[in-house]
Amino acid sequence: MTLRALDLFCGAGGATRGLQRAGFHVTGVDIVRSPRYCGDAFIQADALDADLDGYDFIWASPVCKRYCLFARNLGTFDRHPDQVGAVRELLSASDAHWVIENVPGAPLRADLILCGTMFGLKLLRHRLFECSFPVFAPATCAHRGDEIPVYGNGTPKWHRERLGRGVSIAEKRAAMGIDWMNRNELSQAIPPAYSEWIARQWLAQRMAA
Repeated sequence: MTLRALDLFCGAGGATRGLQRAGFHVTGVDIVRSPRYCGDAFIQADALDADLDGYDFIWASPVCKRYCLFARNLGTFDRHPDQVGAVRELLSASDAHWVIENVPGAPLRADLILCGTMFGLKLLRHRLFECSFPVFAPATCAHRGDEIPVYGNGTPKWHRERLGRGVSIAEKRAAMGIDWMNRNELSQAIPPAYSEWIARQWLAQRMAA
C-alpha cells in the first residue's frame, strides 16, 4: 500500500522530493502555484485551511521570514506572519504524524537540527525540526569553511568575501541536491536529503510498531 504524505507550504517541492524518495505519494499545498512543483498532486490553497484527512504523514514549512536572522537584525520581523503556533495546533489535531520545519530562531521545539554537511552536501543551511515522533541526526556538522550559502538574492557580502567569489545557481543547485528550481525557489527550499532522512525514520518506527 502506498503511503500518502501532505507537504504544506510546499513551494517548488524540496521537501516533497525527499518524501517521494522515501516512498510516499505526495500532495503539495501552497497559496502560490509553482510551475516546477515536483509532487504527485497539488492543491492551490492557504496551507492553514488544508484538509488533513486521509494522509499518513504531514510535512509543514511555514513562512520563515519572521524568524530569520535578517528580519531580527533589521527589526522587520513583525512585517511577516507568525504561523508556527497555528500550524502546530492544526497538525496536533490531526490523526497523522507530522514534522514542522523552520530556520534557527523560530519558536520550534528543536527535536532535531540538520546541516547539509551531515549528508555530504557542500551546503550552509541549518534547519530546525519539531516532530511528533522520535528523531536523530545522521552525524554531526562537519564545516570546512567552503560551504555554499543558499538564501536571499545572490551571494551575501560576508560569504562572498570568505569564498573570494560569488556563487552560481549551478553551484547552489548542486549544494542543495536540487536541479529543477530557479534561484528564488532554491532560497526557500528544503534539501530533499533532510526530509528523506526524517521520513525514513518514521517509516522504520512504523514498521517496528
